Amino acid sequence: MTRAAAYAANAPLMGVPGAAAPPGGQGEWFRGAGGLRLRAAFWTPSALVAAKPRGTVIVSPGRTEPIEKYFEVIGNFLARGFCVLAHDWRGQGLSARLLPDRLKGHARAVEEFLDDHARLLDAFESRAPKPWISVGHSMGGVLNLLSLEAGESRIAGALLSSPMLRVKTGKRSMWSVKLAVRWNLRHGKGGDYVLDDPDDPFDHTFEKDALTSDETRYELWRQQLYACPHLAVGGPTWGWLAFAIDAGERALKPKALKSVRIPVSIVQSAEDDRVWKQSAKWAARRLGRGRYVEVAGARHEVIMEADDMRAVFLEEFDAMADYISPQQDLSPVATSVSEVA
Repeated sequence: MTRAAAYAANAPLMGVPGAAAPPGGQGEWFRGAGGLRLRAAFWTPSALVAAKPRGTVIVSPGRTEPIEKYFEVIGNFLARGFCVLAHDWRGQGLSARLLPDRLKGHARAVEEFLDDHARLLDAFESRAPKPWISVGHSMGGVLNLLSLEAGESRIAGALLSSPMLRVKTGKRSMWSVKLAVRWNLRHGKGGDYVLDDPDDPFDHTFEKDALTSDETRYELWRQQLYACPHLAVGGPTWGWLAFAIDAGERALKPKALKSVRIPVSIVQSAEDDRVWKQSAKWAARRLGRGRYVEVAGARHEVIMEADDMRAVFLEEFDAMADYISPQQDLSPVATSVSEVA
């Protein structure tokens, strides 16, 4: 079987009141690297919005995040006349998990994720109109960037939200963290929780754990999680931490950054406690056509932030979309729709 002939069948999309799947979409299964069953979903905008789609937005979530968490922004992209392709990375959402304990956030190698991403594009290429715009958050952002650095040529532009270029390690130095990672991998503990902390997602609260200042959006996600517990992911393993460090270091190589010639905008939260914003700024300056925008007051999840901060992200998307695919094909009805989306 070729990569383009990936297995496909209907897959569920979970929703709750106030956070239902946007109309015009369908969940599907496809085969990733090693034959793993992975989930994706594809949407087409209403004919009332666009006479024909302006292109396709490919949404790559961050660690722990399933397709469902992005229903709102998927609706925003549809209202702007784009098709949308979203997916669950291996090890999260409803895609195949890598360990018997579903809550362990595990990873083995960067190459597996990049192979999965290429297979995703192959599987949907015949249906997803070009130009393509990649939108990746955190882990999804660094993997999108690595894909471009590896030579993926089908993407016309990329918008990265707080990309995971260098994870924050609290009071521990990166040197000591790398030492601990190497020791645990060498002793067969790659599948163990980092510091034995399962970080049960069902115990999280807005006050202690939210990565957004918008409590309403945070609680909607909590409702989705409780409605479908299979979407949940807990704390990272030593294997995942090794993957995260490796991915960021690879992506930050100056020669690799300079090789990316398409426009790339990095929208970085100013109050980020998960990744170093300085690394995002450094990377943007070295990209061939990079742009860096910092969102004052925003926490890590810029796309899930309060309206005024989230609007900065959407304005950056609009600027890139208008450059890559002007709105000439939008119907008169679409103007009012996109203005409120």
